[in-house]
Amino acid sequence: MIPDFQSIMLPLLKYASDEKEHHNRDAIEQLANEFNLSEEEKKEFLSSGQQVIFDNRVAWAKTYLKKAGLLELTRRGFFKITEKGVTV
Repeated sequence: MIPDFQSIMLPLLKYASDEKEHHNRDAIEQLANEFNLSEEEKKEFLSSGQQVIFDNRVAWAKTYLKKAGLLELTRRGFFKITEKGVTV
């Protein structure tokens, strides 16, 4: 079952806790493995057909963690944890 974005938030924060810069695609792959998603689930699209569901949910989790000041976008397609995120 594909997790909702709220369920992805803590594992994403833990993934970034090494304080290194991470590429979005690497995070998506790591989290998909952590949630034991099947190949079909990894490729399942939103009803719009524009984006993979899991990729979309990771993006939303990242957006909310950024708004909370726990992650920062370092450049296009990359992010890292903030000092506040490390504390949390």
